[in-house]
Amino acid sequence: MVSVRLSKTESPMTKILIIDDDVEACETMVSLVTRLSYTADMAHTLQNGLRLARNNDYDVVFLDVYLPDGNGLDILPSLKLHHDPPEIIILTGKGNPDGAELAIQGGVWDYLLEPTSIRDITLTLDRALKYRKEKQGTPSQETAIFKEVVGSCPEIKASIALTAKAASLDSNVLITGETGTGKELFASIIHNNSTHSSGNFVVVDCTSLTESLVESTLFGHVKGSFTGAQLDRQGLIKTADGGTLFLDEVGEMPLAIQKVFLRVLQERQFRPVGAVKEQPSNFRLIAATNRDLDKMVENGQFRNDLLFRINTMRIHLPPLRQRTSDIEELATVRVGQLCEKFGLKFKKFGDDFIPTLIEYSWPGNVRELFNILERSVIDAGKENTLYAMHLPRNLRIQVAKAQISQITGSDTTQQTDDKEEPSVNTLVHAVGQKIFEDIFDSPLLPLKEFKNTAEKTYLSELIRQCNGNIQKIMQISGLSRSHFYALMKKYDLTL
Repeated sequence: MVSVRLSKTESPMTKILIIDDDVEACETMVSLVTRLSYTADMAHTLQNGLRLARNNDYDVVFLDVYLPDGNGLDILPSLKLHHDPPEIIILTGKGNPDGAELAIQGGVWDYLLEPTSIRDITLTLDRALKYRKEKQGTPSQETAIFKEVVGSCPEIKASIALTAKAASLDSNVLITGETGTGKELFASIIHNNSTHSSGNFVVVDCTSLTESLVESTLFGHVKGSFTGAQLDRQGLIKTADGGTLFLDEVGEMPLAIQKVFLRVLQERQFRPVGAVKEQPSNFRLIAATNRDLDKMVENGQFRNDLLFRINTMRIHLPPLRQRTSDIEELATVRVGQLCEKFGLKFKKFGDDFIPTLIEYSWPGNVRELFNILERSVIDAGKENTLYAMHLPRNLRIQVAKAQISQITGSDTTQQTDDKEEPSVNTLVHAVGQKIFEDIFDSPLLPLKEFKNTAEKTYLSELIRQCNGNIQKIMQISGLSRSHFYALMKKYDLTL
């Protein structure tokens, strides 16, 4: 057995966490770490490992992939959310190339296959601790430059960390994410905190570029170079000289234009239309897209060599539906801004306002959220509280449909001879859905009739979910047995 001693440059309080369901392997790792004069804790499940990680400051976490309560890769964002996140070394007994790719994308330090020699483990740990020490000696930019970004979920924190790194470098950056996730905002943050911040931030909308005008738009032209060119005109490439060129929705750029632009990107030189000599332009390139460029390359819709050029560093922005924990904070900040803009007192949120926002699917992401909040503030006027009723009807209807569908489950039918007829439960579910789907756009029933229908819907669903188990029905509903049977008789229901 080979024994390797770490250099004693690290703090004597260095703490290591091992998360592995193999008790024997875990104890061996703890023994190794202890012999190296570090402290170690171990956990055999994801749940216990996360609890320890949240309550302690670990320098390194050894994390197994296959654990009894889930996949270790799933907790990477949560581990990274720590105020001083540990370096993570993945351990797994199964060679999984896709798992290795996911681990590296998740920002882990290394990926080791078990069984691993003590030498390999020790050397990897040594490198991780040296890297950590150097990193801690470098002040973080995140707090200073991200005042414009609202949110604290693990996914957005990971994007912020990458953006802070991009701001300190001068490499090309590709920002990916659905429409409305804030790609241009992140691009402008990178520009404003980079060495090119004194130059222009030039936005090129790739969806509007046409083959007939692209060279004139990007490169400019000299007087008399074509009919109508009465003056010299500077193109966007030259305008971005010393600053940042932001290619918005680069996936929409036609193939012919991609070829033209590729040379400019390689040489940082261009020739205006009608000019004899080439001109230089020292710009920082940031591109953004809501499309899968790798798949477009496979389908021949995007140039592979151009993707290599723009994809030096990639930052992905998560959709809003994956960061619903940030919705309340986003809403609070945006409503405050709107109230100040419109000269209104700050509005509070009713009990149903944020829950309704959280239940919505947000196809338009943060941009759609901000638009809806503005409509709600305008609709509320001088009222002090925002309620769900101030939200657009189509949003509330979609939320209501989703909630009813979740409650009622899939429809069931009873088979009779040669035709299908809806069962009693199906009819009750349909009535309930119809009421709640139409509640915003149709005249309401008389209160007594509405109550009766809603009560019948509830009882039918209660019986279905409890499979007719009377004890469970009593426990969930809080009804007495006699009251329950009275309601059953009233609405002609059976167990």
